[in-house]
Amino acid sequence: MASQFNEAVSTRYHMYNSLFLNLPYTGIYRTGTLLPLLQQSCESDYEKGKDPKTIIKKFFANYTPQATREEQFNLLFNFIQYIERQVVLFDSVEDSAFAEINDLKGKGSVSELLLRANAENLLDDLKKRLEDFSVRIVLTAHPTQFYPGNVLAILNDLEEAIHENRLEHINLLLRQLGKTAFINKEKPTPFDEAVSLSWFLENVFYNVIPEIITQLMTGLNMKLEEWTNYDLIKIGFWPGGDRDGNPFVTHEITVRVAQNLQQTLMKCYYRDIRFLKRRLTFKGLDHIIARIERKIYPMAFGGGFGGEIYGHPDELLNDLFEAREVLIRDHKGLFLSLLDDFILKVRIFGFYFASMDIRQDSRKHAYAWEAIFEKLKSKNKALKNFDKLSEEEKIETLLGLSFKPTSMKFDDTFVSELIESIDIIGQIQEDNGVEGCHRYVISNCQSALDVIRVYQLAKLILGKDDELSLDIVPLFETIEDLAHAPGIMAKLYDVEAYREHLKRRGGKQTIMLGFSDGTKDGGYLRANWSIFQAKENLTRITRENGFTAVFFDGRGGPPARGGGNTHDFYASLGDTIEDKEVQITIQGQTISSNFGKPVSCGYNIEQLLSAGIENSVFKKKHQFKEDETSLMNALAEEGHKAYLDLKKHPKFVPYLEKITPLSFFGDINIGSRPVKRNSGSLKFEDLRAIPFVGSWAQMKQNIPGFYGVGTALKELKKQGKFREIKNLFNESLFFRTLLSNSMMSLTKTYYPATAYLAKDKEFSEFWKKMHAEYKLSAQMILEVSGLTELMDNTPTNRDSVKLRERIVLPLITIQQFALQQLRNMEAADKPFEKQYRSLVVRCMFGIINAARNSA
Repeated sequence: MASQFNEAVSTRYHMYNSLFLNLPYTGIYRTGTLLPLLQQSCESDYEKGKDPKTIIKKFFANYTPQATREEQFNLLFNFIQYIERQVVLFDSVEDSAFAEINDLKGKGSVSELLLRANAENLLDDLKKRLEDFSVRIVLTAHPTQFYPGNVLAILNDLEEAIHENRLEHINLLLRQLGKTAFINKEKPTPFDEAVSLSWFLENVFYNVIPEIITQLMTGLNMKLEEWTNYDLIKIGFWPGGDRDGNPFVTHEITVRVAQNLQQTLMKCYYRDIRFLKRRLTFKGLDHIIARIERKIYPMAFGGGFGGEIYGHPDELLNDLFEAREVLIRDHKGLFLSLLDDFILKVRIFGFYFASMDIRQDSRKHAYAWEAIFEKLKSKNKALKNFDKLSEEEKIETLLGLSFKPTSMKFDDTFVSELIESIDIIGQIQEDNGVEGCHRYVISNCQSALDVIRVYQLAKLILGKDDELSLDIVPLFETIEDLAHAPGIMAKLYDVEAYREHLKRRGGKQTIMLGFSDGTKDGGYLRANWSIFQAKENLTRITRENGFTAVFFDGRGGPPARGGGNTHDFYASLGDTIEDKEVQITIQGQTISSNFGKPVSCGYNIEQLLSAGIENSVFKKKHQFKEDETSLMNALAEEGHKAYLDLKKHPKFVPYLEKITPLSFFGDINIGSRPVKRNSGSLKFEDLRAIPFVGSWAQMKQNIPGFYGVGTALKELKKQGKFREIKNLFNESLFFRTLLSNSMMSLTKTYYPATAYLAKDKEFSEFWKKMHAEYKLSAQMILEVSGLTELMDNTPTNRDSVKLRERIVLPLITIQQFALQQLRNMEAADKPFEKQYRSLVVRCMFGIINAARNSA
């Protein structure tokens, strides 16, 4: 596969890359000629132990000795722009070759799943499993997508042109790239983020999801009327609903986003009905199709045709089934498959397209209740001593309250806003359907009381005759929270009112587990193992209470935030972990890289689908034996100790603040969310996982993705348990996936770029500590895996990572050069401080985009 990658991607990239030199823009030839020289200088000089500052200054001395300071800065910015476009080109080349370098009908595909089930006489088991299984892919607004919408569109067109080998068109698109800005001049609003992500809904998911379900129906010999699980593949949506730490998300924004989602969907429906109108021109059909078109138009575009609209998807489906009956009865089902395709889409997407989640921090709900108590205390004496009550008594008191929160007036606008943010859930459900907004995620959930606060407030605002069409989703993230989660849920299940609520909601309790903050809090090994154990315990407790746990995994792009090979992760879970549904967050450049094109989107959805159902269909058991559990506990504990030793180092936070580009994340205008939860001086606990992980990625140090792995493996080897570890690697897909994903983090690491810090007065010892663990982790993983090179078991991914890292090596060098200059600013450089800061920020875009999953 490696040679296939070289032929399909590497060779073509280098060939098309040469076209940049011919672009008719000022300075392009000079930039393109000098850039390879800078790249060679970086590679050779890092091997000699040179630092970025020395490399850049030597480059100027050798190749542009007469250049003024201003001209030097201009050249560096030109390099950055050039490399950004090289990254776009590489993305497009790799995406165009997706089907060549990935086996679309191999492991994890629907085709392979059907073949395997048929071969093992398990088609009926598969059909039964599909009746209530679901994959939910939740698109988040987390700021790691650097490409603005117009660049994404060029990427899409460029990928198609490369796939079809249209050289002249490729050349035109490269010229367009040369004149297209890659950077937002202003921060996007939450609504802007929603509109940006809606592009993927409209252009990718809308067609891919029905195609996968159609393929399953065909493979299982099922007709449209026999298929009942239209929740098999669902899309969740956080932009406009996720208000945790984002003061710019208001209830007005939430409503606008919901309206935009429906309008975007209706435009898709309108295009489809216009196409059907061209085919279904037969007697008895034409007037039905015209009626459908007339009603959809105002929902898609507003106004027109008198404004008559559909009030519910069933009304549209009734018209479509009327047309279907006529088509079959009078016209022998001509073009029936086209009509059935559209019916399937309406059943899948309804009138909402993607299901919005509302998210807020538990402390905000407690704050709002305190404000409410102040209003109620005069009439309810029990509330005066609320803080002195036990948790059970507090829950009982809350559930006993009866009042209308929406009729209350508060001086604090935040409290009013929080109440309105719950109130508009009812409006969205009325307009888009219940599926349009039916979940409330509680960040930083610390107790059963935190869940009841939201439940009771929502019930008082939205509840009708005890019916509350809302799922309350506690989110557990830190290592401590994960350990306490089973006890919290056990207490929650003891609350009779909440038990009755769960019964009305189908007996399911969705529980969100955060990989990002878990890794930030306890390190790579501890976080992943803690989540595994939490899932086992939560499954057991929830089953004992007669309910089904649904796990919603808060994953990011890189292994440090739960990314990497998700198929193997879900395929490795045994029957001790509930697997009725697979729910994950997808964000930033991982959306565009994994789900940005129909072919890659289909491939990755199929991977999640097959991973989630194959364990139960093929009766695979992956849970750990007692001795293996002890081994994982020991590894996690040693890894945790090593990570805490680093995290508690007095230079840990100062290093992030003074050395990494952490403080620059707020300047890059890619997301509406602030970098940290609170204003004021930097505190580790307030730091968001994305800038935390992203800062290490910018430095090419990737601490959250491997730190402690080497120490843990070495310690257990010292204890004489190395053979057991090697056996675990060979036998356990979970452990193998854990180390394989860490290999990716290590492969994307490049310590020579920051080796100058080994001589730094303040941070020398800290840098050496990190570097030593990097070397040890790489060495120990190779020993355990038996590989001769990191990622040798996935050569295609390895070669892609290596080429991407080589492309951005000059960017890494330029950024480190600027950081060096800013930290040790000499008098002669003071007038250029703004340029140095701008260099740091501009380099961030290309470094993140090239990695595709680095934050």
